[in-house]
Amino acid sequence: MIRQIPFTKKQIEKVIKKYPTPFLIYDEKGIRQIARRLNKAFEWVVGKGFKNYFAVKACPNPYILEILKQENFGVDCSSLPELMLAEKTGIIGEEIMFSSNDTPQEEFKKARELGAIINLDDITHTSFLEKCAGIPEIICFRYNPGSQRTGNEIIGDPKEAKYGLTRTQLFEGYKIMKEKGVKRFGLHTMIVSNMLDSKYLIQTADMLFELVAELSKKLNIKFEFVNLGGGIGVDYKPEEKPVDIEFVSNAIKKLYEEKIITHGFAPLKIVMECGRVITGPYGFLVSKVRHVVKKYKNFVGLDSSMVDFMRPATYRAYHHISVLGKENLLLDHIYDVHGSLCENNDKFAIDRPLPEIEVDDIITLHDAGAHGRPMGSNYNGKLRCKELLLKENGEVELIRRAETEDDYFSTLSFPNSKFF
Repeated sequence: MIRQIPFTKKQIEKVIKKYPTPFLIYDEKGIRQIARRLNKAFEWVVGKGFKNYFAVKACPNPYILEILKQENFGVDCSSLPELMLAEKTGIIGEEIMFSSNDTPQEEFKKARELGAIINLDDITHTSFLEKCAGIPEIICFRYNPGSQRTGNEIIGDPKEAKYGLTRTQLFEGYKIMKEKGVKRFGLHTMIVSNMLDSKYLIQTADMLFELVAELSKKLNIKFEFVNLGGGIGVDYKPEEKPVDIEFVSNAIKKLYEEKIITHGFAPLKIVMECGRVITGPYGFLVSKVRHVVKKYKNFVGLDSSMVDFMRPATYRAYHHISVLGKENLLLDHIYDVHGSLCENNDKFAIDRPLPEIEVDDIITLHDAGAHGRPMGSNYNGKLRCKELLLKENGEVELIRRAETEDDYFSTLSFPNSKFF
């Protein structure tokens, strides 16, 4: 499905006068609407027991986190800087789900300091956590079902994945933690990313509910929550259909009633860690055309590059492109749309049908609000673009300045050079 851009060419030209391209701009109204929709879909969970922990890695900006905090979201963090970002945004305690792998001591210590829920990725982390930070009041384990389930191309085959405990390890892990005095438990899995198949998401809930029942009976422990992971995808391509969140919720509700309430395992909170679907469709990369050239193919060169938005280059992912002011023209030209890195994969689109492109046309890349700029780098000496927020009242605010040459050189040291 092609989503409508929340601004016109005239509006964006006014923005460009103050904030020259390139920039990423996020739609506050759209973000709030999807957050409220997700909360409403799961309001049936016993005792108001639903929360989405927004995956910070999708869009690590305090303005975005503050918006979602206001919508009763928590945050899912996986590193020390992400924990610090949450803290600086005023998000602490069990509003943080800390899920990481190959975790260093300082990250566990910070998570304990903030009172975050710690989600362990490996059974050896039980002793490592105890030694470096102590055993918390509540603990969660990440489950990897191995050959019982299939993954997808982003996370991969569960058997090949570095994440999570095997089934045998899972039972042993909870036994260890119970013996160490833990009385509050959670269970987590995430085996797919960017999934549009509703049935798969429902099957994941079914799998976790079954595990809760089995673990509870065998180990005589009570679970406080299940974390269904993130994984709800974005329909990037025009022919794709979005996940019907209400359909997924209703199906999970039936399973919950059958396997949790009926057998006395309620109240059991349901939490998620969706990030992509929350900000992805509501972010847009806005660029100007710098060059239009013809070689063996026709090329459109932009003033942005893959350092500003990595997904098309990294995954050969499709992102719809609109040429502002030319939305209704025939798509009668074929172009590769690219940036200026000295890498041939620095392309936003390959063989894309578009209207005739001219220098200074304003190009908008859709669905660029997640897993884009934060994946970027300064490769080839390129500097990442600014971020803007299109507020609900129509105003536009700068929420991250563009990088400068001073930023690029700030971490370098030339003690013997007269130039530095």
